[in-house]
Amino acid sequence: MPLPIVIADDSLLARKVLTKALPPDWDVEIAYASNGREALALYRAGKATVMFLDLTMPDMTGYQVLEALQHEDLNTFVIVVSADIQPMAQERVRALGAIAFVAKPVTPEAVLPILKEYGLYA
Repeated sequence: MPLPIVIADDSLLARKVLTKALPPDWDVEIAYASNGREALALYRAGKATVMFLDLTMPDMTGYQVLEALQHEDLNTFVIVVSADIQPMAQERVRALGAIAFVAKPVTPEAVLPILKEYGLYA
């Protein structure tokens, strides 16, 4: 059974780059969100065992998504993918429950160790 994942980013190009950075043989079912509200809706629909989350999105930021997930008993592995690589941003997302922070542009070399560390990819 494929693992449900969400890729949430307002940039179509960023969503494509991230999709290509995932292991090609990883058995996943990908849902895409272009803003935080869509990401939360997909999470609530059970489509986000893993969520790749951009921080800067219209309508609802990645920070707001993390806060909502934390309020709802965070039950997903959130990997933040952002161009904002400031230490304060990284500390804040970890405090809000993210398991990792990956800088854009995303590479397979950045994603794979995280997936393996959390048992999401063998």
